[in-house]
Amino acid sequence: MAVKHEIKSQLAKLLATEDLIVEHKVVETAVFNVHTRVLTLPQWDRASNNVYDALVAHEVGHALYTPDREWYKEIQIPPSFVNIVEDVRIEKLMKRRYAGLAKCFYNGYNELNDQDFFSIDGKDLTDFNIADRVNLYFKVGAWNDISFSDVETQIVRLIGNAETFDETLSAAQELYNLCKEELKNKEEEEINTYSGMDIEGGGNIPNDIGEEESEEESEEGEVDYQTKSQDMEGGEGQFEPQPQSQGGFQNEPQVETADALEDAIKDLTNIHSDRENVYFELPKLNLKKVVIDNEFIHNNLNLSWVDQQQDWNKMMKERKLPYSSNLYEEVDSKFVEFKRNAQKEVNYLVKEFECKKAASSYARATTARTGVLDCSKLHTYKYNEDLFKKVTTLPEGKNHGLVFVLDWSGSMSDVLLDTVKQLYNLLWFCKKINIPFEVYAFTNEHPPVGDTFHRLAYEKKEGLALVPELFSMMNLFTSKTKNKELEVQMKNIFRLATAFSRSIYTQYHIPIGMNLSGTPLNEAIISLHQILPQFKNNNNVEKVQCVILTDGEASPMMYSKEFQRHPEEKPWMGSNYVSDGCILRNRKTGYTYSCEGLGRWADVTNLLLKDLRQTFSDTNLIGIRVIANRDAGQFVRQYAGYEGDTYDKMMKRWRRERSFTIKNSGYNSYFGLSSNALANEDEFEVKEDATKAQIKRAFVKSLKTKKMNKKILGEFIELVV
Repeated sequence: MAVKHEIKSQLAKLLATEDLIVEHKVVETAVFNVHTRVLTLPQWDRASNNVYDALVAHEVGHALYTPDREWYKEIQIPPSFVNIVEDVRIEKLMKRRYAGLAKCFYNGYNELNDQDFFSIDGKDLTDFNIADRVNLYFKVGAWNDISFSDVETQIVRLIGNAETFDETLSAAQELYNLCKEELKNKEEEEINTYSGMDIEGGGNIPNDIGEEESEEESEEGEVDYQTKSQDMEGGEGQFEPQPQSQGGFQNEPQVETADALEDAIKDLTNIHSDRENVYFELPKLNLKKVVIDNEFIHNNLNLSWVDQQQDWNKMMKERKLPYSSNLYEEVDSKFVEFKRNAQKEVNYLVKEFECKKAASSYARATTARTGVLDCSKLHTYKYNEDLFKKVTTLPEGKNHGLVFVLDWSGSMSDVLLDTVKQLYNLLWFCKKINIPFEVYAFTNEHPPVGDTFHRLAYEKKEGLALVPELFSMMNLFTSKTKNKELEVQMKNIFRLATAFSRSIYTQYHIPIGMNLSGTPLNEAIISLHQILPQFKNNNNVEKVQCVILTDGEASPMMYSKEFQRHPEEKPWMGSNYVSDGCILRNRKTGYTYSCEGLGRWADVTNLLLKDLRQTFSDTNLIGIRVIANRDAGQFVRQYAGYEGDTYDKMMKRWRRERSFTIKNSGYNSYFGLSSNALANEDEFEVKEDATKAQIKRAFVKSLKTKKMNKKILGEFIELVV
């Protein structure tokens, strides 16, 4: 039912036309806090759409038009009288503001009348007091014959014409006075009836009529309605449905139909439900406590390389063994070789980019006539009216930037080196065409530095998604780095990626803080809410391409929640897992995302991605998933199902190209890449004694690899253009 609740929440926000926070909770009545602008609605699970919409529109009317005012200090009348008059006013104003709500209220009250929510079936409506008849007249008068005297008609008109809350109070006072007068007259008639009766045994009049005063009445005989009214407690300005227990006040008129409606509406809610909607939000992270600075990372790496080289030289000298003067010589030479060979790919990317950019620009070009004659066309004046020169205007393209988020988890060890190679192609491409970029790696392995030690990057509050203290985003590369320094940094990460590979043996070890960890992907997405706008502002870009590369699912996400075992105990902050019944709320965009039906960890990640896309519509989210061949089918089924043309087409492409593209995920585009294909070497290599068949196979394999790499990089270029 969470989906239905959130649909109705959106309706409420649309009607309110403001940043209204709407929550569906297991409560009996609706409550609106005028200070926090939070409208809490019951979970009317048993209500039809017509009734639900009418109830939502009614409560929004209170939120919009009922002021935060301690009216009970101004007039001393029961709250139910103010309620029924205020209901008339706010529904009139809502129908005036939204003409379509007239039908909404009509259908809703029609169903309520048919189901006898006012408890009037089989009763003579003339026996009801003026307050009850007024309540019925304005709510279900279209289906019931309700009559008024001349004096009562004046009150009805006064109520119907109320435009302000002051007029509501005035009309409610008049209604109460008339109702009390009618009650008094009725009691006098009953007393006269009793007094005129010849009762055997003395004819005593019962002492329960008109003799006992309520204990809650004041010395002047007036009821203290301030203590009776709960409308303004805690800044809550709610009028309906409102508990109105009038039984404690003798000789006071009651509004029976309002009480009946309130009780019936309560029955629409399962107040004893053990499942309640839980709203959670994303925290605003302090990036100074999350991002590990680029310079800090590489300074530590450089120091570690030097220390390891010195320790290596010392150990080999002590053992009197021959050794290379450079512990990293073999790995560094591979990096130099890769960079040299990669220039072909980079130049290809630049060429493709320039061509597609020009084509896109000319496709959006506009041509207009000038006021200057084209002399070359003068000879055609007899049959050609287009004799003027034309000017073609090319639209200016948007400035682009790249934010790359790399999975630094343990499962990436075997493909990290090849992933880094693909990344380097993109970074060299960005450098050549002056596209600003930032590269982050998400991890929960790097220890906090400086004043961030054991400090959260946000203030922990109930209802906020939980981001562990050890989560960090390592800023591996930035376009602000000069070319020579950038090459040193690339060499550093190349050494790390090589050392992680289980198929390559290295003599050096991984520096402290740079080991692979778990998969805090969800936390990385949360941090992008601060990283992306900061990147745009710092680099003055209009369009951001955010690429997230991972090979697995994120860890389960949790949110902070207060617990209290006993009423006398102080509450303590704990946590719960995000699951069914949880609703992600974004106050900035006004969107909510229901977690109902989530069966996989990836579902939560998709919700976070959708929220990120809604928040930053000028950001293109690109996902790259590295998949083992054996897992491809299962991964495709998550998005395409087990059968159908979509699944067949994607699997056919996978078998042919070892890649596919998914469009119905949280990303704008989600690329699936084979881990085996990604790890293939680009170079065409054969043995000296190779046969023609072996040479052919090696050549075809090399072409396929190059083709796949170009396709992957080419699709990225399409997105940038």
